[in-house]
Amino acid sequence: MRTLLNILWLVLSGLWLALGYAVAGLVCCLLVVTIPWGIACFRIAGYALWPFGYSVVERPGAGVASGVGNIVWLVFAGIWLTLGHLAAGVGFCLTVVGIPFGIAHFKMVPVSLMPLGREIVRSDAAYPSYRRARGASR
Repeated sequence: MRTLLNILWLVLSGLWLALGYAVAGLVCCLLVVTIPWGIACFRIAGYALWPFGYSVVERPGAGVASGVGNIVWLVFAGIWLTLGHLAAGVGFCLTVVGIPFGIAHFKMVPVSLMPLGREIVRSDAAYPSYRRARGASR
């Protein structure tokens, strides 16, 4: 089911989101000072391609620099990206078929709001109970 949802997501909005985040990452990497945000954009672009089966978790040991960087990101890009994901999520949730895609947009809110100090991991690694529910052999 995750594969089917990821393929539909890719066609409906994932490709465009990933391209947007990748372009933003390239721009951030060209401006040498903003390389940490560029790397975060590339990480988000990968998540935007295949969000089903993955989760965003806080990285242990992220220091003060991540917090300061997140505040800068929040002011210049985070608020606008989050509003876009919220609007798209609400739009998708207006239809019954679009609800999983709306939820995927809502899952992207934390990483688009404050990307530094977060990791994108497989859902079974983020939530051990998820792995037990699906069976340990999968």
